[in-house]
Amino acid sequence: MHTPGTSPCRPPAWSGPPDASSPSSRSPTYRVITRAGGTRPGKVALVSGGGSGHEPLHGGFVGPGMLDAACPGEVFTSPVPGQMLTAAQAVDAGAGVLLIVKNYTGDRLNFQMAVELADDEGITVETVTVDDDVAVQDSTWTAGRRGTGATLFVEKIAGALAEQGGDLASVAEMAKRVNAASRSFAVALSACTTPAAGRPGFELGEDEIEIGVGIHGEPGRRREKMRPARDIVADCMDAILDDQPPAAGEETIVMVNGLGATPLIELYVVFNEVAAVLAGKKVTIARSLVGNYVTSLDMAGVSITLCRADAEMLALWDAPVNTPALRWGV
Repeated sequence: MHTPGTSPCRPPAWSGPPDASSPSSRSPTYRVITRAGGTRPGKVALVSGGGSGHEPLHGGFVGPGMLDAACPGEVFTSPVPGQMLTAAQAVDAGAGVLLIVKNYTGDRLNFQMAVELADDEGITVETVTVDDDVAVQDSTWTAGRRGTGATLFVEKIAGALAEQGGDLASVAEMAKRVNAASRSFAVALSACTTPAAGRPGFELGEDEIEIGVGIHGEPGRRREKMRPARDIVADCMDAILDDQPPAAGEETIVMVNGLGATPLIELYVVFNEVAAVLAGKKVTIARSLVGNYVTSLDMAGVSITLCRADAEMLALWDAPVNTPALRWGV
C-alpha cells in the first residue's frame, strides 16, 4: 500500500534559479505552482487546478510523474483564466498542454476561457473533465456529476504516460479512459467551515451523517442517523457498484480518502470494509491509497474511489512519481 511522501526540500521562489531536486516551484503573481526544474523539452505538460481547501490536491501533486503545474484559486473558488494561461505558458515544452478540470461550473467556464487565450498564444491545448461522483447527477455547482477523488487517478496515470513520452492525443485519451473507469462516493460526519463564512456549511446533529456529500460542503443525497462503518460502507459501495459493476476477477485501484478531519485509523477501518465488499464479489484490489488526498478543509468524513484498471493503467500507476504528497519508485 502506498503512502504519501514529503518534499525533499522547500520549493524555491519563482524568480530564483530552478532547483531540480525539488518537485515544485511557485509564481507569486498568479499563485501558479510549477515544477522547479521546468518541463522537459518535447514532453506533454499537465496542468490542473481548482479552489483551495482541497489540499494536497492540486499543488501537492506537482512534480515528476504527475502535474507540471497547478492553479489554486481562492477557497472553494475556481482559479481565474489568467492563472491557467500563465501556467500553460510556463510549462509548454513544445508538445502541447493537457488541462485536467473537475466538473464544476466555474472551473469549466474559466478553463474554457483559458483554452481560448492559449490558442491565441499558439499553445496547443486539450481538456479532460473529471466527473466521477455518483452521489448526484446535478448540483448547485455542476451540470452532471461532480469531479472528486478520480482527479488524483487521472493526474497520476496520465502524468506517467506523459513522462514516458506519450503524445498529447494519447495522454488525453488515457485521462479520459481513467475517468470513465472511476466512480466515487462520500459521506460526511461534520460540515466544513470556510474562512469567509466562519460557520459550518450545514448543521448535523451529533448522531447524524450526510450521505453523498460533495467536497465543497454541498449537502448530499440524504441525512440519517450514525451507523456502524460496515453499514455506511455498504451504502457507498452499493452506489458505486450499481453505477459501474466490475466483473468477477477484475482488478481495481481503490482510494479511501479522508475529507480533512478523519483520523487515519478510521480510514483504515473503512478500507477494511471496502476490501470485504469487493472480496465478496471476487473483485481484486490491485493497488490502494489510504489517507488525505482530496480534502474539504476541516470536514470529518470519507470518500471512496474505485477505478476498474487494466494492465496498462496499473503499469502507469506503478511508474515513478515524486511530488510533495505522492511518491514512490524514486
